[in-house]
Amino acid sequence: MKIKDVKHFLLNPGWGKNLLFVKVITDNGLEGWGECYTQSDRDKTIIVHLEHMSNYLIGRDPFEIKYFNQIVFDDYASRRGSMEIFSALSGIEQALWDICGKHTGQPVYNLLGGASRGKLRVYANGWYAGSLIPEDYAEMAKKTVDKGYTALKFDPIPGPFRSMISKNNFEQSVETVKQVREAVGPKIDLLIEIHRRFSPMTAIKFADEIEEFDIFWYEEPCPTEFTENLSEVRDSINIPTVTGEALYTKNAYIDVFGRKSADIINPDVANTGGILELKEIASMAEAYQVAVSPHNYNSTTIALASTLHAGITMPNFLITEYFVPFEEIGLTISDNPLIPVEGYITLDDKPGLGMNLIEENFDKFPYKEFPRVLPERDNEGFYGGAWPDNTGQISSRLTLQALLSLKKILFSTYSYSKKFSFVFELHLH
Repeated sequence: MKIKDVKHFLLNPGWGKNLLFVKVITDNGLEGWGECYTQSDRDKTIIVHLEHMSNYLIGRDPFEIKYFNQIVFDDYASRRGSMEIFSALSGIEQALWDICGKHTGQPVYNLLGGASRGKLRVYANGWYAGSLIPEDYAEMAKKTVDKGYTALKFDPIPGPFRSMISKNNFEQSVETVKQVREAVGPKIDLLIEIHRRFSPMTAIKFADEIEEFDIFWYEEPCPTEFTENLSEVRDSINIPTVTGEALYTKNAYIDVFGRKSADIINPDVANTGGILELKEIASMAEAYQVAVSPHNYNSTTIALASTLHAGITMPNFLITEYFVPFEEIGLTISDNPLIPVEGYITLDDKPGLGMNLIEENFDKFPYKEFPRVLPERDNEGFYGGAWPDNTGQISSRLTLQALLSLKKILFSTYSYSKKFSFVFELHLH
């Protein structure tokens, strides 16, 4: 069995980014599927890497996964790695595992050592799209919990990405967390996402303010590259800290573990190097008693399946991400959708990753361009959010800035019915 072709497909799920799938085809008719992590303005760059990496594969045995990974790492990453390179590698690598499982008649998790649990817990993300004020978050949180989710992740911080935020924005953020907690009750886990924006001082201060709301975790409070800052925050607060979604390959985790920078890591199978790399990172974490909660700002199809097949073999698996707005496309293009039931997903024993994609349905989700818009100086970095001023009224100037910023991008990209979702391309990746 040899590889004879590699194809790629770009689809838009009705959101501010496209999904990139990879299909590897063998000479005996077996096909394997993979998925690459994308961002709205970088998907075509990933495709260029996919096309060049495919040259390594044609005529090769799909079982040579580790060899392929190492050659790509030596030839690309050791000479300047990037998200695009590792996203391309990850998509191909998943497809190779899918082929190996189908060829042997085994689910991928059996090829990785077998399941260590019966089902896997997921948390909902993306559920708060369109929320601008605490009441919005609270209302949408309640609706999401009513669908059966037991854990919710969200970024409560309004305004521009800044290492220190205004008193107004700080108070709004705390109030958002408070109202979400009140809306969902004490039994639902709340996962707070900061997106690597805060200084250590701000991160510690904010964590102290929200601790009373029984927070499940505090994700990436500071830029990932400054592990000493992450360690400072972790040592100063009483909420478990998370980092990892922007780290690629196991090498990037050496400082995280060595400096004790996180209680939990969240590598992404679609950008960290694939299934085997995710598994190896988890094994490193296990030795340090660090939990693993894979990131999955990807579809609810191939990347989620890859995450779950790797995750079910990990003794230190905690929970993984289910991106609610991508559920519709998942139900349409997958022949075996992964559906959470009461906050958990159970894998079956179908060979490979357990699903194939339905190519004839791809036309329902055509690719979209997402051109960047340079903000005006008076609202540079602003991407939404409004909060009452000292009089108790929503600031009209702030709201106008938000609407102008939204309108400029909304009508240049997709219909108004998807309003505000571009906010969460910035807010959730």
